[in-house]
Formats: sequence, structure tokens, C-alpha cells
Amino acid sequence: MLSIRPADPNEAEMLSQIALAAKAHWGYPGRWMEIWRPQLTFSPEYFEANESWVAVIDQTPIAFYTLEDRDEVAWIENLWVLPVHIGKGVGKQLFIHALSHSRKLGYNILKLEADPNAFGFYEKMGMKKIGERHSEVDGRPRILPIMEMKL
Repeated sequence: MLSIRPADPNEAEMLSQIALAAKAHWGYPGRWMEIWRPQLTFSPEYFEANESWVAVIDQTPIAFYTLEDRDEVAWIENLWVLPVHIGKGVGKQLFIHALSHSRKLGYNILKLEADPNAFGFYEKMGMKKIGERHSEVDGRPRILPIMEMKL
């Protein structure tokens, strides 16, 4: 049975492993994964400073998300699901939790910058593309959709 609870900062290493495994699930080159490792490795302080929630089964974390406040707008900064649980509704439950929690905190808008592989998921959840961020990884261009939903 899946439940969602606040993240424990002492789980930072385990949650980092979830993020890295989820990113690797999309088949990115190993070099890219090494480039992204620092931004997908979280400290206990990160979870103390940011609204963070963990999906657990039998008390074992299998997914998590973090919310950040940017100019009074809620941003999902991370939403990662262990690959073995992708496609089983875990991400949807976390996303619905993030919507509900953002409303409870008084936000009117929820935004995120999507991995291109997750774009369809967020679109299915009701988010709309409002822009994009152009970046580069290891000399290769990447376009990241910026998505929004009114709460």
C-alpha cells in the first residue's frame, strides 16, 4: 500500500539514488548522467530547506517530489519515481498530492520545467506548455518545456 509522507532529511542519499535511477531510466548517455550527478545528488539540508514529500511502500521510499517557492509561485523542482514503479500510478499520486498541497499552501499557480521524456505525463495531468528553456549538455542542444497549471 502506497502512502505519502514528508521527507526525512536523513534519507537524502536514498532519495538521490531514486533521482539518479529515474533519470537513467530514459537511456541518457553515461557522460550526461555524470554531468547531471551533482544536481541529482541531494544533501540533508536540501530536504530541510524545501517542501519535500516521499511515496513509500512498506516504509521504503520509492519516489519523491520537492516544491520550491519562486516569486509566490509553486514549482515542482523534482518528481522522481524508481524505474520499477514507473507506469504504475505512483507519479500520478505524487503529482495529485503536489497539486493539493500547493493549494493548501495558498498557491494559485504550479509550474515546472519538464524533462522531455516526462512532457506527455505532465500534459496528461493537465499542465500546459507555456515556454521552453534552451540548454546544452556535453555540446548537444536540449529544449526543456516549461509547464504551468492554474490551481
